Amino acid sequence: MTSLRHVLATLGEPLVEVVVAPHGLGVPVGDVVILDPEDPLEASPGDLVLVIGARGRAAAPAIRAAGRGGAAAVAVKGATGADVAADAGVALLTVGAEARWEQVESLARGVVEAARAGGEAASGEVLGDLFALAQTIATLTGGLVSIEDTANRVLAYSRAGDEVDELRRLSILGREGPERYLAMLREWGVYQRLRAGEGIVRIDERPELGIRRRIAAGIHAGKQPLGTIWVQEGAQPLTERAETALLGASRTLAPRLIRARTLPSPELRLREDLLASLLEGRLDAESVADDIGADPARPAQVLAFSLDRSDNRQLRRAELVHLIAVHTAAYRRSALVSVIGGRVYALLPDLPEHSDAAVLALAREIVGTARRHLDVPVRAALGGVVPRLSAAAASRGDADRVLAAMARGRWPADVASLADVRAEVLLSEVLGFLGAEPRIRDPRLTALVEHDAEHGGILVPAVLAWLDAFGDVRAAARVLNIHPNTVRYRVRRAAEVSEVDFADPAQRILTQLQLRL
Repeated sequence: MTSLRHVLATLGEPLVEVVVAPHGLGVPVGDVVILDPEDPLEASPGDLVLVIGARGRAAAPAIRAAGRGGAAAVAVKGATGADVAADAGVALLTVGAEARWEQVESLARGVVEAARAGGEAASGEVLGDLFALAQTIATLTGGLVSIEDTANRVLAYSRAGDEVDELRRLSILGREGPERYLAMLREWGVYQRLRAGEGIVRIDERPELGIRRRIAAGIHAGKQPLGTIWVQEGAQPLTERAETALLGASRTLAPRLIRARTLPSPELRLREDLLASLLEGRLDAESVADDIGADPARPAQVLAFSLDRSDNRQLRRAELVHLIAVHTAAYRRSALVSVIGGRVYALLPDLPEHSDAAVLALAREIVGTARRHLDVPVRAALGGVVPRLSAAAASRGDADRVLAAMARGRWPADVASLADVRAEVLLSEVLGFLGAEPRIRDPRLTALVEHDAEHGGILVPAVLAWLDAFGDVRAAARVLNIHPNTVRYRVRRAAEVSEVDFADPAQRILTQLQLRL
């Protein structure tokens, strides 16, 4: 449960102001409810009550009812009932006359639901952090600050006095820029310059339009725009270092906006936790099946997805999670998706018989869509189909083994199952065992590798290519792009250095394995 203070820090002025708080701002808030005076006047302990059908003194009955029910606070437009609220023992908030109730409810509910799901330290704190940072930027620049997303929705803003201009006032009250002003900014090329990259954009004062002087900076993750910081000049000029401070703030805000965009909703977070708990053995299959409406006795399969490294990998992964969730839910209503250890896993429960082709097509569609719309290369690995949901961890293990084999570059496609790369997977595990057991390595081959590292590294690749080609010198030469005689010489030289007999089958097998370590 969150506190009234935390909710107010997110809403902020001029959207909401405190009229009276008989029990302070530390009172707990557990829900946001809308109350119309024509409806039964009821409230519960911890409610933040939004009175939408009455203003001023007309809201007195609703305020008294909220107090009787133990509500944390009552929000009213044009609130004048401070004495009524004080007598009722409930905090009274006044909401700006031009503010939209749906915006107030959405912001407040976001904080409350994040806290209810155990995520106040995540999404709730991100919002509070943005407001605090906006105030810091205001101090450094000497202006009035607002932070917006790419849809021109106001995410946070600094405290303001009487020097707020029309554009800022309407933007904050409406939680988004008014369209007539946005159209002018587009016409002046402001948004085009903000999206172009780092740099300060200056907007001159337009008294006839009610717009004061501003500076702005785009917030970016690599080449992707995340939002904008606006600094309006108030009664005093901006500070000398305002532009430097704004540029630093835009860079500081980028990871915060990425985090805000990538934090899952409470419901999605719960579903992610269910899958992670199942795959890691912290929750039994029957409990998971009961939560998602699946049959634990029916077959299931896990798909694993890996994302190549990129400048804004966290943001891309969050987008990939949403994409996978949409596709898998269309195939299996009770599908679950979660991020574990940097990989994205999807659980497909309640599989019908002979589902292999459909699941393979699903994985290919996800990878193709990610490449086209997210512009990122993604690999998908299909774990084996297991007979019951309780064996999902084994399917995940198969998928991890397949991804590991694909990452070594020995599989040309972006999608694979264990059946596709079984030889590569098993070879990888054999090599992993050999790598962890120095006692079963041939010291002659170890000496060959060390010698080759000191003399240009040309012998070991030649031996491996020759062995892979079953001793066909010409085939090995084509792979290495050298003359066949050069291959012959290098293989012969490797035999001399190592004293290994490549004519012996056992020594050939050992050589081929150990030189791959």
